[in-house]
This record gives sequence, structure tokens and C-alpha cells, in this order.
Amino acid sequence: MGITNIFRNQLSAVIQWNVDKQQYLWYKYPTKTDEIKNASKLIVGPGQGAVLVYEGKIVDVLTEEGTFNLKTDNHPFFTTLVNMRQNFESEHKLNIYFFRKAQVTNQQWGTASPVKFIDAQYDIPVEMGANGTFSYQISDVEHFFINIVGAQTEVDNEEIRQLMLGRLAQNIVTTIHKLGYSYNQIDGHLTEIGQELANLLNEETQKLGFTLTDFRVDGTLFDEQTQERIGRIADVTADAKAAQAGGLTYTELEKLVPCAMPHAMKADWQAAAYKWALG
Repeated sequence: MGITNIFRNQLSAVIQWNVDKQQYLWYKYPTKTDEIKNASKLIVGPGQGAVLVYEGKIVDVLTEEGTFNLKTDNHPFFTTLVNMRQNFESEHKLNIYFFRKAQVTNQQWGTASPVKFIDAQYDIPVEMGANGTFSYQISDVEHFFINIVGAQTEVDNEEIRQLMLGRLAQNIVTTIHKLGYSYNQIDGHLTEIGQELANLLNEETQKLGFTLTDFRVDGTLFDEQTQERIGRIADVTADAKAAQAGGLTYTELEKLVPCAMPHAMKADWQAAAYKWALG
């Protein structure tokens, strides 16, 4: 077999990742044989990095943009490749992966089902939905490769988003209990809740090779039963305070109000009772 035939199916002369889809985080350069062409140039663009995997092991991670000449570059591993090519050892395989260094921003998240917890003030079960955005960045390439990529040739943002969704519910419950916010306080402290959630989630994501650079809770939604229960408690609390101001116990006030009376009329009757009690 001639020299020309040895390199016929090897990597193309210019190896680069033209990022035409912003949702991709990781991309394996496609080639049939993964063999190394003699004069190949590896181009790492802005916001990119490259991972060289030789015979199943990560041998180099390139984090600086630039053009690397696989024939003459003095990078340590490339020198090894030059020696291999001089001996025409075409059976040596090199996988080249590109990854996104830049942050991935404004990823949407939302709870798939209501999160359940016990309200700190009213001591009743509460069901709450939440939504927001997050941003992240690959921070440990080797960990990300091992824990997320594996044998995949491509990884996109949706995979990370789904991974985050799977970790949200329990961390939201932990955060609400830790901060001690009640039903009527939560919406006023969304920034603090988001910061605490980011701290908890980062403990997990950093072990997988990426870091949350931003996490926000944009809104919450409470189920109708929760709102009704809180509404009833609020009414009773208001009635008890008003009765106390009028010199009555809540039980005494209730005896003055016909039980079968519609709610709106009952409120008017209670107001009249307060005035009577106050003289």
C-alpha cells in the first residue's frame, strides 16, 4: 500500500467546528476512521475549546483559540503525532471533540408539577408552581466529558435543561424551609430564593463539570385549594382581631352572625356587630 492510500480516509486537512446551531455544547468532529492526516490544521474558534482523545484517553484540552498545525506545532501531544506519522502508524486513532466555552444564557425552567411543602406561618400543606431562567458554563471539561457526554457525539442545551428540571423540586422545598418564608412572603423574596437555589444546585452541577452562572425565579403560582385555605385562615384572623378590638371573643362574635348568611352579607353583619360592640 502506498503512502497516498494510507492517508486516503484520514482526517481532512482543516479540522474546525462551524457552530451553526447555538444549542450545541459538545460536538465530535466526524470522520470514518479517526486517523490523522499528515498536514491537518486544527482551528479552535472564539468561545470554543477542543478535547483530544487518543486511544480512549483524554490527552489534551485546548482552551485557547487559534490554529494548531498537526504537522509542525510544538504542542507536546502534537509532537507525538508527528513521530507517529513519520512511522506511518495509521492504526493510531485520534478523536477530536469541540466544546462551547462561552456561557449558555437565558435557559427557561419551570416545575413540571406543583411543589408541596408545609407553610411556615399557617402550618398547612401548600402546593406551588414556579418558573424562571438560568445560565451556565462548562467549568471542568474532563468531568463534563465523563459525567454528561460519555459515548455521545453531540450534547445540546436541552439535555442540560432536563437535568436541571430533575433536580429542582426537592431543592425548592429545601430552600423554602431553610429561609422560612410563608405563602404571603415568597413573591417578595424571589431574588433571595433564587440565590439560595443556585447555591444548592451548584453543589451538584459542579460535580458534573458545569457551573450555574445565574439562576432566577421569575414567578410562582399557587393552586386554588391553597389560596382558598389561606383565604379562610386570613378571614378568621381578621375576624378575631376585630372582635378583640370590640371587647368580644371570637366565639361571642360568631354567635351574633347567622351561620346560613351568604359571605357578603355576613361581612356586613359582622361590621354592624363590631359597631354595636364598640357602642
